Amino acid sequence: MRLFVGVTDDQWFHFLAARPDWTEVNFWRPSGKGFHALTEGELFLFKLHAPHHFIVGGGFFTRALLLPLGLAWETFGEANGVRHLPEMRRRIARYRRQPEETLGNPDITCLMLAEPFFLPREAWVPTPPSFKTNIVTGKGYDTATGEGRWLFDAVTERLGDGARPEERPATAAAVDTPRFGAPRIVRPRLGQGAFRALVTEAYARRCAVTGEKTLPVLEAAHVQPYAEGGPHDVSNGLLLRSDLHRLYDQGYVTVDPDERRLLVSRRIREEFHNGRHYYDLEGRPVAGPQRGFAPVSRERLLYHAEHVYRG
Repeated sequence: MRLFVGVTDDQWFHFLAARPDWTEVNFWRPSGKGFHALTEGELFLFKLHAPHHFIVGGGFFTRALLLPLGLAWETFGEANGVRHLPEMRRRIARYRRQPEETLGNPDITCLMLAEPFFLPREAWVPTPPSFKTNIVTGKGYDTATGEGRWLFDAVTERLGDGARPEERPATAAAVDTPRFGAPRIVRPRLGQGAFRALVTEAYARRCAVTGEKTLPVLEAAHVQPYAEGGPHDVSNGLLLRSDLHRLYDQGYVTVDPDERRLLVSRRIREEFHNGRHYYDLEGRPVAGPQRGFAPVSRERLLYHAEHVYRG
């Protein structure tokens, strides 16, 4: 298992640490470059800028995506570590050394972290000697030996009181690692923001039914409703145009679990005396996700067809 120590904007950290009950945060970078240092469930730690050479918190890595600034704000809101979108724009323009009026809607690197934690001042962990002052973005460590293992043990020791297996499974697994045993990677629970971002990416920013590509009208739909036990997971999500999303949630359309085609309820015509546009979509094949993302299971589709759809 690896961990990564990322240099964080002090304002970002203090804004989030003031309200530490986040289920997810977006550790964003203005560059729009990829990140390949970690796999899902590994530790990402926060290190403040000099002269504060301390590890002050962290989270469990979910995935790195390049998202347009507007979508990153709509998806994560204040979990981006800022109060509002104009402030986020100003920071990105400053980091890019670019006039704000020319910024547009650039892609930024979004490192999505689940189960974030923020250590109180007395629990901050000194950075190891190998973390030199000239490191700008961060440094990776192997937790099997040396400084990496020392960091892992120091951080997880401080997390002991906050481990709740039912709510924070990755945290609990890290805390329960034996002192000299190999750290165990457990997939963290995704939040609503990560769910939306991942489903949007999985379906290549296209509606799974119509192929619509206008990003502001695309929404991540839960197949089995979240309130009824459906998880925030790509395998329980479809990217749908906003009107189809509403119809899907209210049971006016569904997806045939076997043929993966759209079914449209007669109730649209009976209740609203129209709906020709939607009946034209009857039988339309529903696209699956891109390679590397889990497709929706038959069981989830069957749940929607039997418990939500009103045929």
